[in-house]
Amino acid sequence: MRIDDLLTDAALLAELGRRLALHRLQRDWTQAELAARAGVGKATVQRAERGESVQMSSMVRLWRALELLPGLDAAVPESIELPIARLAREQRRTRARATGSRARRPAAGTPEEQPWRWGDEPADPDDPDPPDARR
Repeated sequence: MRIDDLLTDAALLAELGRRLALHRLQRDWTQAELAARAGVGKATVQRAERGESVQMSSMVRLWRALELLPGLDAAVPESIELPIARLAREQRRTRARATGSRARRPAAGTPEEQPWRWGDEPADPDDPDPPDARR
């Protein structure tokens, strides 16, 4: 069985227990022998192999006795790069906006720089009552 996010907690614990028993049997050890090598009780080995809850320190002792600790480094890496973290870092590198070039800005006093006011609209040739006639 492959371990993935779709497994329930109970199914995951059962699979870990099955794998623990498999490694013990490959070494041709009894549960009592594994318990003695790990420094835990035989009942702890039985609970772990049934997929029941055991203390983390007991699991570490069992994994150490079965020489499985190096596999934990691959299973639980020191750090991983999440896609969202990479995206955030890339966005910090790219500019969010441009300030524009001063050469492209209109010169002081030009009509483009002066604020718009009511009555400054361009004349509409189809308007029978142009703005100049209203004043």
